[in-house]
Amino acid sequence: MATPELTWQQVSARRLIRNHLSTPADSCPADVVRALCGAHAQVLSAAELSIGLRICGATRDDTRKALWSERSLVKTFGPRGTVHLLPTEDLPMWTGALSAVPRTGQAPEAMRMTPDQTDEVIGAIAAALSDAELTVEELSAEVIAATGPWAGDLVMPAFQTFWPRWRQVISRAANAGVLCYGANKGRNATYTNPHRWLPRFEPLDATEALAELLRRYLHSYGPAAPQHFAQWLNAPKDFVAKLFRSLRDELQEVELDGSAAWLLAGDTAMPTEPPTGVRLLPYFDSYVVGAHPRGLLYPGKAAERALAGGQAGNFPVVLVDGQVAGVWHQRRSGRRLHVTVEPLRRLTAKQRRELDEQVEQVGLIVGAVPELTIGEVSVGGHA
Repeated sequence: MATPELTWQQVSARRLIRNHLSTPADSCPADVVRALCGAHAQVLSAAELSIGLRICGATRDDTRKALWSERSLVKTFGPRGTVHLLPTEDLPMWTGALSAVPRTGQAPEAMRMTPDQTDEVIGAIAAALSDAELTVEELSAEVIAATGPWAGDLVMPAFQTFWPRWRQVISRAANAGVLCYGANKGRNATYTNPHRWLPRFEPLDATEALAELLRRYLHSYGPAAPQHFAQWLNAPKDFVAKLFRSLRDELQEVELDGSAAWLLAGDTAMPTEPPTGVRLLPYFDSYVVGAHPRGLLYPGKAAERALAGGQAGNFPVVLVDGQVAGVWHQRRSGRRLHVTVEPLRRLTAKQRRELDEQVEQVGLIVGAVPELTIGEVSVGGHA
């Protein structure tokens, strides 16, 4: 049987629908975050915007309520070891999958911990956070007291200073399911134990968890090749290739832009209408990080203007008909939000109206009165 050939327009339209970018969802933040396979939250305001732009009439308060009151979302370490918002009830899958991903590289000898020391620190973290929300300094004191002075050795280079040895285990503790972020104490972040919100959960079996994570990724961002999933997860390519082979009976090969990619078997239907619409996406929005091939998502000038060494997410982007076609920047001043949009191609009258609507929605989400300027974005990435 011939391998089906898919067009970029078909694939793009499907991804926009499944990422709630064609039509905003009438659902809760946790459902949207599940559809995105996590919302990048190194800068929490960007995650609030990612989620709010995908839900009818939402504001950042809806995400904050889900995170800090309802506890349907949890802020923790997700794919690529970066901070994400994840659905709390999905933690068994996420912890089972992420804890099974092989870690590449090795810490300098002066920083290293033995496997027993790592387990000891993770156990100390779990105990210290079992019924508390602690700043990193408070948690450090608890961990060092429970394990020994070696855990406090200042051996981790960090921002022109050094952190104690035990801190290199924070993301592993999160992947083990015993650490997540708590509410801030003033301007200080805190950590707590997610078992406070999802009692007695256990990480899912690694094989089952990784298989389910791949299924969800292909549902949201497929078709994809093993190297795309490996990049998204920051996992070794041979490890991911083996995972794809283990699920070969569940996958169907297709061709996209002349290259092989895979979808879930039985989930190969494509939209009949091309992708349309203008959307503003913030830093590290899950869509631009998860979708491949980069050359089709960032065509021509977009790759030069909105990628950083091939990495997606450093710039907030303007999507036009499913492709990156501009960058933008926001700056708040009191109740006013100054939004600058730099299109990389001429917008039609309809697209300009859609851009105005997106800017108004950004203002609604963040609780400010927006002012739009069309012009060059002069600031760099992460500004």
